[in-house]
Amino acid sequence: MGETQKQWSSINKGTLQYLITLLVWKAVSGQIHYSIPEEMQKGSFVGNIAKDLGMGGKHLSEHGLRIVTRTGTIQYFALNFNSGILQTSQRIDREAICGQAEKCTLNLQVIIERKLKIYGIEVEITDVNDNDPQFHPWEQELEINEASTLGSRFDLPQAEDPDLGINSIQSYQLTGSSHFSLHVQMDENGIRHAELVLDKPLDREEKSVHDLILTASDGGDPMRSGTAQIHVIVLDTNDNAPVFSQPVYEATVTENIPKGSTIVTVNAVDLDEGINGEIKYLFHKITNKFSQTFILNSTTGEITLGGKLDYEESSLYEFEVQAKDGGGLSDKSKVVIFITDLNDHAPELEVTYLTSDILENSPIGTVVAILNVQDSDSGSNGEITCSIDPSLPFQLKKSMDNFYSLVTDDVLDREQVASYSITLTATDCGIPSLSTATVIALRLLDTNDNPPLFAESAYTTYLLENNLRGASIFSFKANDPDWEENSRITYSIMAGHDQSSLSSYLSINSESGVVYALNSFDYEEFQEINFWVKAQDGGSPPLSSNVSVTLFILDQNDNVPQILYPSTPTDGSTGVELAPHPSEPGYLVTKVVAVDADSGQNAWLSYQLLKATEPGLFSIGLHTGEIRTTRFFLDKDALKQSLVVLVKDNGQPPLSASVTVTVVLADSIPESLSDISSISAPADPQSDLTFYLVVAVAFVSCLFFTFLLVLLAIRVYRWRTSQLCASGDVNFSGVPVSQFVGIDGVRAFLHSYCQEVSLTTDSRKNQFSSQQTCEANDPILTFEDLNLNNGDQIIEVS
Repeated sequence: MGETQKQWSSINKGTLQYLITLLVWKAVSGQIHYSIPEEMQKGSFVGNIAKDLGMGGKHLSEHGLRIVTRTGTIQYFALNFNSGILQTSQRIDREAICGQAEKCTLNLQVIIERKLKIYGIEVEITDVNDNDPQFHPWEQELEINEASTLGSRFDLPQAEDPDLGINSIQSYQLTGSSHFSLHVQMDENGIRHAELVLDKPLDREEKSVHDLILTASDGGDPMRSGTAQIHVIVLDTNDNAPVFSQPVYEATVTENIPKGSTIVTVNAVDLDEGINGEIKYLFHKITNKFSQTFILNSTTGEITLGGKLDYEESSLYEFEVQAKDGGGLSDKSKVVIFITDLNDHAPELEVTYLTSDILENSPIGTVVAILNVQDSDSGSNGEITCSIDPSLPFQLKKSMDNFYSLVTDDVLDREQVASYSITLTATDCGIPSLSTATVIALRLLDTNDNPPLFAESAYTTYLLENNLRGASIFSFKANDPDWEENSRITYSIMAGHDQSSLSSYLSINSESGVVYALNSFDYEEFQEINFWVKAQDGGSPPLSSNVSVTLFILDQNDNVPQILYPSTPTDGSTGVELAPHPSEPGYLVTKVVAVDADSGQNAWLSYQLLKATEPGLFSIGLHTGEIRTTRFFLDKDALKQSLVVLVKDNGQPPLSASVTVTVVLADSIPESLSDISSISAPADPQSDLTFYLVVAVAFVSCLFFTFLLVLLAIRVYRWRTSQLCASGDVNFSGVPVSQFVGIDGVRAFLHSYCQEVSLTTDSRKNQFSSQQTCEANDPILTFEDLNLNNGDQIIEVS
């Protein structure tokens, strides 16, 4: 870099001014042209794009002027957004970019985003003398036969200088030996070739090696030069040089042939024998790049592919090969290789402008993206068409060469499709065609075009009374298909015209929609609340909707029955009811009247006589509360009867109340008062009742034990009878032997015994059994004969 700066400082000021003079014009196509020398420092001035495009110097940032960049490409220029000046962003080496091309240009595009217009910029890079001539390799050997005639010419290595024109190689110089001189000639391409001319005869025995220095110089200012060391080896005599079969070898290959493929084979013939006839092939006058691309077999002359061919990089390769025998004689031939193009490059698709978000109400024709497509192939292989899915509401429009605009082609609705994944496909016209696809993710931005909606048009809910304060009653949920703030719903309660105090009873969570009870409700106070719930989104302007809500309060058994009659006196005494002495059973003495503030089954009342002075004297209607007599009054009945009545509702759990009713058995009030005053305090009726119950239980127990004893005696008797008759003959072991003399005596005893038998069955069966038992004619009676009815009848013997 220091050497380059010295060269720049040596260039006179007028020449530098001339080199950086900009040739700016606008072509018919709208392209702007600039010209700058290579090797300019970073940040050097290239051109004023804003001025050339007719844009004012102020407020350039509002135009959105920028350079269209492509991924993977080197950016040599940068744009000053404040001044609109195009500057170099790095050092530019013309030789690295364009090689030996006579004209070197860099193309770029700038876009004005505000107008969505693209302009092409062409920057021509002019050559400066920044490269030294070089030999490859810098040290070479040259074999010359000692029998070579004076004036013989031998090719010398050619120096390379990537600069152009006057900055390329202009002269050669030779030093180091008086036997040789230098001859330089120029071919039709303007390239100078140096040849070694033999001026004095060579004698290998006198000197076998001559060391020469070949210097190549260019015409730049300052001049640059490079040297090569030539070792001339003197050989013995060789009178026949190799001869190629043809002066030019041509071959045509496709750019996709594999590495190692044979491209062409060169052939030379030498009439000499032995070592002087052995031919060796080698490249001659070939650059390093070519020598890496092609491989030459030094023995067979076969040229194979050692690298990769690319038609887009070079469509023609031309170089020389040399055939040299063992005696140092050689011949040269040219090799020309033509490369045919294949469709081996897929189109390149670059998004130069992209809007990833777009409002759903954007008008048709809104630009979403600008695309740049390129194809390195040529001809039809480089022709590109772009396409998208036709079902999408978008369209591709070609704005200029290799640029397309993606615009909306239909009305967009975020609630139907929130985002699009747009696949852009670039396809070339090659056979077979190649394509490249890229995906653009486009998100639709929401506009507040949908109000919140409830799931139902009206809601009905229920709440049990006596609820806790702050209890949750119901939860409302409204849906808004919009997005973010436009779908963020807040809830509020709206009271009717006659419900101004509703805010003291109900509250709603504005975020969740949960309705809470601020107070405990009493069914007996009100049974139904009607109100409206409003759902409003956070859009601008906001949208809202209302829904009607009916809240029913359910009853709970929270009220004890209230006894209206008889009412409890304030002085502590009880009311008195009269019942005449001659009252018949069913006489209506009085009626207990009670009410319950609850409703439904919680208010269904039942009446029960809990306690009475004379149990069984009075009864009460289960549902009417009427107290009636159940029998006639007796003299022993107490004149003053106390009745305790229990009133109970049907709730869960039930609630109850009781009242004491005093009934006086008298025909009139004065009589009842005199009777009551003459009656001493009666014994506790409860104690008499207990006594009677104990006596009754004892009596029933005695009867039960007596029954068990009688039953046990009968069972024992039957058992003994069955034991007596168990054998086949009647056993009279307990009777004196003198009474059983002969058969007649036995019959007489049995006859007298049967007369005393008393049967327990009916008269007809008894008569039949007696006759059948006692009139038997068998001389001896068995126990089976006495069992008259197969054991079904019970016979009592007195």
